[in-house]
Amino acid sequence: MQTLPQTQPVKKYIPLSFFVIFLGYLVFGLSENIKGPAIPQMQIDYGIDELQVGFLLAINSIGFLIACSFTGAFSSKAGIKLTSLIAFGTMAISGVLIYFSSNFAIFSVSYFIMYLGNGMLEIALAILAARIFTKNTGFMMNLSHFFYGLSSTAAPLMAAGLMGMSFIGSRELGWQGMYLLMLSLCIIPMIPAFFSTLPVDKTTTHERLPIKMFLRDRVAWLIIIILSFGVIVELSIAGWLVNFLERSFQWSSTAVSGMLSIFFLCFMVGRLLLGFVTDKIGFMISIIVFSGLAGIATILATLLGPSGVWLYAAAGFGIAPVYPTVMALLAKRYPNGIDAAITVTVTIMGIVVVISNLFLGALIEFFKRWFTSLLGTEMGLMRGFQAGFIFIGVCGVLCSIFSIILYRYLKKRNEIL
Repeated sequence: MQTLPQTQPVKKYIPLSFFVIFLGYLVFGLSENIKGPAIPQMQIDYGIDELQVGFLLAINSIGFLIACSFTGAFSSKAGIKLTSLIAFGTMAISGVLIYFSSNFAIFSVSYFIMYLGNGMLEIALAILAARIFTKNTGFMMNLSHFFYGLSSTAAPLMAAGLMGMSFIGSRELGWQGMYLLMLSLCIIPMIPAFFSTLPVDKTTTHERLPIKMFLRDRVAWLIIIILSFGVIVELSIAGWLVNFLERSFQWSSTAVSGMLSIFFLCFMVGRLLLGFVTDKIGFMISIIVFSGLAGIATILATLLGPSGVWLYAAAGFGIAPVYPTVMALLAKRYPNGIDAAITVTVTIMGIVVVISNLFLGALIEFFKRWFTSLLGTEMGLMRGFQAGFIFIGVCGVLCSIFSIILYRYLKKRNEIL
């Protein structure tokens, strides 16, 4: 009689909850990566420079960070189902607000709201996946994030295509209309989320890992550092590559969107294929090898110029498994405190991303102005972007270096995962 309550709900919630996770990552990837083709047009419409773009991305990261800070606790009280519905709904509403934004200030607030929804969805999907994927964790985490890569691959091309479509009469849909349509897709995963019975946290208060204890664990801080550097590489290439290629090398909008899609195609393939490798060679070895590959490829691509642009795609392949593998690492190391572990890790990571967005925008602007005074406007702009992408590559290398430090630390204690 005691086993029935444990086995019966699993049959009910797992099929629909899989749809919530996979569809959730699909719309998450779309919302995150349609900004590449849109940013150059935003700059024209609002008359903003690279520093202001960095400020915009930083403000958005703050929204993401705020959402991450309360979503874990909110889901524990209100349930993962309501949390997921609110996250999807917030993102859909933000699309409407972005469409009607008449100036940069209103747009920034609307974009901030979108990232609030993004942050809630990030935590909700991570917690849900950690509760369900108890077997073959590395592969399943990478598989679920494969759907993020899938939509990320299509996002730049879809965005560029929609922006050029005619709307009512002869008016183009533009980047604001594109955001409205793309974010309205968040309504779709709300359907399985509404009708499913998502798993609840069965860990008792006594068994649950206190946040203070998590923060006292040296391993936790190394994981946070590793994840932060990995995410900087992933998000920075996705956010700045289109602007870099279009403005420095005069690539067409279609060409740069295609290049970004190739980056995400490699990103998607990396998450699909490297999930098998992760479970075979171990979580830590995977992060060491693939983050190092991403960092070196980014630096080489930047130094080689137009002839080495394809190496950014290789960087996408390398950085792809880092985030889901770290999530799998957290799920295995902190099984009784996964909500707290994910919340704290992603929140602190968000702080680092905010700082990195500001720093990256300022770095590009600084070197752009410096080299413009020496070499002219075009060369100054190119050197500014190159300085920014060298920084991105260094972050990938640092991700690998700190992974080596964590690997050696765990190996001494026979705690390798």
